[in-house]
Amino acid sequence: MNAAAAQDFAALRARLVAEVDAMYAETRSETGLAAMSPPVRRAMAKVERHRLVPPLQQSATAYGNHPLPIGGGQTISQPYIVALSTDLLNLKGGESVLDVGTGSGYQAAVLAEIASKVYSIEIIPSLGNEARKRLEELGYGNIEVRIGDGYQGWPEKAPFDGIVVTAAAPHVPAALIEQLKPGGRMVIPVGGSGEIQYLKVLEKQASGGYSEKRVLPVRFVPLVPGK
Repeated sequence: MNAAAAQDFAALRARLVAEVDAMYAETRSETGLAAMSPPVRRAMAKVERHRLVPPLQQSATAYGNHPLPIGGGQTISQPYIVALSTDLLNLKGGESVLDVGTGSGYQAAVLAEIASKVYSIEIIPSLGNEARKRLEELGYGNIEVRIGDGYQGWPEKAPFDGIVVTAAAPHVPAALIEQLKPGGRMVIPVGGSGEIQYLKVLEKQASGGYSEKRVLPVRFVPLVPGK
């Protein structure tokens, strides 16, 4: 990529950050967050979303504040939701995070700009393998991608300081709660077929249970279970 093109994409990311911040302000009463935290803002301004989408969308389209299809009936999430989900984890740096539903790798990349290590799991092999390749090309050595069932998490790498689920489950998977550290947070869209989905924040308690807060109504593709 030449310098002019790189500068153009940087300008598009800056515009996107401003649009996402505007949405934070609009949804403050629901989320409790008036603006992106500085670490999340830096991550959103840095991650090259145009390099984490299919070739036909590797243009200014990649920086629209909306989801994009990535094949296999899946989507890359709206940047606002990616930023919000990351902020709701309340990461300080140095954490180990599980990303359920790799998709294009965009959420994993944003997380990796803050967390020490990101473990990302994807059930569709073609998507997971392509995301792994793109993330490696972008130099994200702190992201590990695995093909597997998101409902089961990644027990070998648990416990996690935070978990982000990027597809809607009809219920909170018990395995994911088990894999959270006490005090750790999970951000997950919950809602069955035909139901209103809500983005929720769960916090693991020392007793093994969790507290739960409903944040926003959302629309995600379903979290596909393994066979």
